[in-house]
Amino acid sequence: MAAATIRSLILAPSLACLAFSGAAFSGHASSGHSARQSSSNSEVKVHEWGTFTSIADRSGRAVQWRPFNGSTDLPGFVKHFRTAEFKVGLRGTVRMETPVLYFYSPAESTVSVKVGFSKGVITEWYPQASHIEPDPHSVLDGAALYQNRADGSIEWNSVTISPNLIVSLPHDQGSRQNHYYTARETSSAPLVVSTHEGTQQEKFLFYRGVSVFPIPVAAEARPDGRVLLKNLGQDEIPGVVLFERRGNKLGYRVGGALPGTPQSEMLLDPPELTSTIESMSRDLEDMLMSQGLYADEAHAMVETWRLSWFEEGSRLLYIVPANFVNAVLPLRISPAPAQTVRVFVGRLELITPATERAVETALAAHDLRTVRMYGRFLEPILEELQAKDPAHAQQLDKELMETYSGPVSSQAK
Repeated sequence: MAAATIRSLILAPSLACLAFSGAAFSGHASSGHSARQSSSNSEVKVHEWGTFTSIADRSGRAVQWRPFNGSTDLPGFVKHFRTAEFKVGLRGTVRMETPVLYFYSPAESTVSVKVGFSKGVITEWYPQASHIEPDPHSVLDGAALYQNRADGSIEWNSVTISPNLIVSLPHDQGSRQNHYYTARETSSAPLVVSTHEGTQQEKFLFYRGVSVFPIPVAAEARPDGRVLLKNLGQDEIPGVVLFERRGNKLGYRVGGALPGTPQSEMLLDPPELTSTIESMSRDLEDMLMSQGLYADEAHAMVETWRLSWFEEGSRLLYIVPANFVNAVLPLRISPAPAQTVRVFVGRLELITPATERAVETALAAHDLRTVRMYGRFLEPILEELQAKDPAHAQQLDKELMETYSGPVSSQAK
């Protein structure tokens, strides 16, 4: 199957509707800190959650893909790296999705924050940052992350934690149901951030990005429907969940912890599709709280990703080891807080036999609605189908063209 055909058909709607606000940031602002000079702050606590999203090939390891194949899911006031066209073409192995940093303090306090990003580029953020690396003009095309292995970073030099502030938070007209706002529904303190655009208020520091670092787990989808997990690192993976959804039916299987010895393995049977989103949400929230998040933070995280984590297909959700998070996403806060809790969920999309059959059936029926359900993962799914049966590639190419050019199939209505 011609890769150009796949890209042109899948990416065309994305280029037409992906919103962006331009490369609005403060150039090469000084990285000096405007916060207090004391080395620690015994009253401040910081909690963070976020997601690393990847897709596995037939061997179970994360592969290159275009994480931004889809419409924007962020309000218009969020800042963007370069242009929509750049993001849509950007290739990586990991999409770092919606980390948010919450701050807690009984009294007003000012800190500076810097987050490094191993082999990556920060693509969205809010409030406005003091400094971004790499400079947007140094990244020229979608393959740049593989050509330039320099680390990225983002800084906020003056973040005031204001627990008693009556905040006025930004909203987009007509977008109040955007899942970005769900992350605000916690007891964290309001923040006032000094930027070159003036002061901006928010309940958290938000950022996103794309990187090419290797993830700590592999998940091989076997022909019999079982999934073989392998721990590729030294640290224990605290919890794993195998999830599957087909139409209105869904199920999940909790696998517990994956030990930290190198190449430690776990074989999971496919889940029975007899569960509910509500039970899955409760179990995920319990897992997140066991890692140190407050109840409202865990709930906000699950609600933020409810539509995405529970969408059509099969995927592994796992708790990313804390040492791994700190290595690929080093966080420096000055003055240092009394407590820092960072909980990241890894999402590894799986191309199981059931997913392959579903996509092939939808293409044969010209069922565009079902095909689109696989969204940004469709291109790597089609590439895997091509690799599996090169002789069938031409037929798949023809069906893909006909599906995108014809009317929506009544089977998907």
